[in-house]
Amino acid sequence: MGFPAFFANTPTITLRDPLAVFLGASETGVMTYTYTDAVKLAGHSCPTVAGAYLMLRSGLRQLYGNEMPERGGVEVFMRDPRDEGTTGVIATIATLITGAAPETGFGGIGARQRFTRRDLLHFEAPINGLMALRRKDCGRGVTLDLDTAAVPADAGIQQLFPRVLAERPSDDDLARFAALWQARVERMLIQHADDPTLVQVAEWTAAAA
Repeated sequence: MGFPAFFANTPTITLRDPLAVFLGASETGVMTYTYTDAVKLAGHSCPTVAGAYLMLRSGLRQLYGNEMPERGGVEVFMRDPRDEGTTGVIATIATLITGAAPETGFGGIGARQRFTRRDLLHFEAPINGLMALRRKDCGRGVTLDLDTAAVPADAGIQQLFPRVLAERPSDDDLARFAALWQARVERMLIQHADDPTLVQVAEWTAAAA
């Protein structure tokens, strides 16, 4: 589909979704998500989409260790209102990976509402970080923050930005801008995927309270 070649080399996120097993969509429920999946959902590739993807990867690894994460088994908390800045974009990626949804999500099956995804995504949460994840089964949680300044953009971006926003930008400027833009995303996802200065993960001690 013409995606940048580095997309194929980015880290993946594998979870097990019990609802998929229950309804026969998958024998094992094991699903692997890629950065390309996140890009297809968002419609673009940028530091925010890459950062959201890496935060979720780091948070789930911290929460589950050697266990396979359970899709639908995690609540997601966003610090900011849903319509502020890039909060909605990040929350959308969180829903893709974890299944956690706001009030519009799947309401569950039966009187006990098994497999519910509704109201597992919260906004304006009192957390010390951009995002937090909490396991439904044990209450353990982590907070997550993102510092995209850890992977700075090429200086040429600022010079090109006003030119590509002009009424008639040149093809060369557009191509150069796109290449530099994706080069930063590539560095985030390939060289800095496990960089603690890019994605900060901390135990959320109040999560089970």
